[in-house]
Amino acid sequence: MKKALINGADGKMGRALIRLIKERPELGLQAVAHESGTPFPEDFDVVIDFSSPQGAQEAFAAAKHKHKPFLTGTTNLPETFLFQLQQEEKIPAFFAPNVSLSVYFFTELVRQAAKMYAGYNINLHEIHHVHKKDAPSGTAKKLADVVNIPYAQVTYERLGETVGTHIAAFDSPFDEITLVHKAVNRDLFAASALEIAVWLMKRAGGFYTMSDYAKFKLKEKKK
Repeated sequence: MKKALINGADGKMGRALIRLIKERPELGLQAVAHESGTPFPEDFDVVIDFSSPQGAQEAFAAAKHKHKPFLTGTTNLPETFLFQLQQEEKIPAFFAPNVSLSVYFFTELVRQAAKMYAGYNINLHEIHHVHKKDAPSGTAKKLADVVNIPYAQVTYERLGETVGTHIAAFDSPFDEITLVHKAVNRDLFAASALEIAVWLMKRAGGFYTMSDYAKFKLKEKKK
């Protein structure tokens, strides 16, 4: 069994990751819980981080020290740290503002729609739970990047315990096209993060994104 260090184990995503590891023995993972502000354990095979910008940087340093793969889905990371991840060569380092494969393909649909409906007005809206600290979300910012609109134009709501909904609307004087992705529960992200972690442990040192993982999954389906 490979030991997955769950950084941010006391958070909603951390708890979901630990539960799914127990429910899915076929992944070959054993959870090692780590909470912010406590020493990092000595024995682990991969770091999965859903904590805070500061927590992510500390977990990356621990992974580097042990020469182990590092995966983070923590958003609102400092630009200097993102640059550090992108330049990584010694260990496999993975970052995505949203680790769901379905959200990745949704983002690609939005990208293509922006090309197909050139000249249409583009509106992006996202809804998350009231505990989410960053607004707009990291996923919404990624969507804004692919359709080339400023983050300030992205609208957002914080409602109850909403997991995550993203809406891309393309409108003209004659019609409106709306694309929506709605996450029903956090297992969508936790299950994907675990599968990416298993994949990441087999990769060489370097920086990886959802694009790299999506290409791997598409090739796997063609076999």
